[in-house]
Amino acid sequence: MIILLLGTHIFLTIKLKFPQRKMLTAIRISFQKDKGSEGDVSHFGALATSLAATIGTGNIIGVATAISMGGPGAVFWCFLTGILGIATKYGEGLLAVKYRVKTANGEILGGPMYALEKGLGMKWLAVLFCIFTAFAAFGIGNAVQSQAISDIFVQYDVQYNPTADTGTCRIIVGLVMAVIVASVIFGGLKKITKICSFMVPIMAGCYILGCLFILCVNHAYIWEALCWICREAFSIKAGVGGATGFAIMTTMRYGIARGLFSNEAGLGSAPIIAAAAKSKNPVRQALVLSSGVFWDSVVICTMTGLVIVSSILAYDHIEVSSSGVLTRLAFDEIPYVGTHILSLGIITFAFSTILGWCYCGEKAVEYLGGKRMIKPYRALWVGVTILGSTAGLSLVWNLSDIMNAFMAVPNLIAVLLLSGIIWKETKYYLWENHLDETDVNR
Repeated sequence: MIILLLGTHIFLTIKLKFPQRKMLTAIRISFQKDKGSEGDVSHFGALATSLAATIGTGNIIGVATAISMGGPGAVFWCFLTGILGIATKYGEGLLAVKYRVKTANGEILGGPMYALEKGLGMKWLAVLFCIFTAFAAFGIGNAVQSQAISDIFVQYDVQYNPTADTGTCRIIVGLVMAVIVASVIFGGLKKITKICSFMVPIMAGCYILGCLFILCVNHAYIWEALCWICREAFSIKAGVGGATGFAIMTTMRYGIARGLFSNEAGLGSAPIIAAAAKSKNPVRQALVLSSGVFWDSVVICTMTGLVIVSSILAYDHIEVSSSGVLTRLAFDEIPYVGTHILSLGIITFAFSTILGWCYCGEKAVEYLGGKRMIKPYRALWVGVTILGSTAGLSLVWNLSDIMNAFMAVPNLIAVLLLSGIIWKETKYYLWENHLDETDVNR
């Protein structure tokens, strides 16, 4: 999967003449409204919801794990993968709008399943994609996120009451989360988008401010940290957990994998949300969607990595081998509120992921069985939120990773086989300066 995803990133980056250079344009468009265009939500609403599904605990804990397993050089490969992943996110976003459909009640639907069916005539593969998406959403999009939230509250409970019944705490947290989640998702996409548009900027802003504070405190070590990251990224010496000569492979593996599965470029979930955006033409929304990779991997993951590596250099008690506690130890350096900022970040990131992935999952089951499938799916989603808060989920993690891989394959087939369409649309709207033109064929 790493080879397939990274290969697609590189192929589209070259074929589309480095669409990453249009990132400022993408960010500008994301705050604009294409009034009068078909769609259910704004550019920013669609971006916020897709970011809600993408930015999760992996951005915080996953980066620390990559550093502990692959060394500081993993941050470089995570960053590079994020840069390259912008091209794939752009491509799948373009196809989502290009092949989206309008239902009898005026709702806009799209995503890899419609690109596979309408663009390639592969309805059987579209069905498989939706089956994998519906199952994967319960795992990585719900159960593991709700467990991360309950873990935070259990830690606080034990801290202030060492004899506390952690099982009871998990049940209470699960029930409260279920009520809140149900109140949002049963309101449909517009309510999910409204909540995510409010939460995502605040949660990301607070986390980034916390990172900036730590970097200011560690300012004397930032250049040394950057040098260490770049040096270790290409080191052939023995690395953390790696034999001599294989350190660079270990570093690349964990850094690239963290980048790939953090921004979800190529996975196919974000295009389902992007298809609902009000957009004059496919390229405008494709640019907006691709900016999500920039915020997710290039900004948040890179800042997390730099915070951890600079803190390792600055403080003797923080070691590379500290594994999953690296980020917590770094944030502990913020007096009084550091741990709370990190906890709030994990809770809000995880909760927004539950909301965003619910929409992706329900659109997949709607494709399979129509609108009658949506309410039962939402009810089951609420139940899994409680289950995830209380159950051990090592098996769920493994099954989710497998389902995610199965999701990516049909989506990448669509992106690669329809890359000529992506190139043609990009040439007309982007390279020939028709970006503000409305697609009259829709």
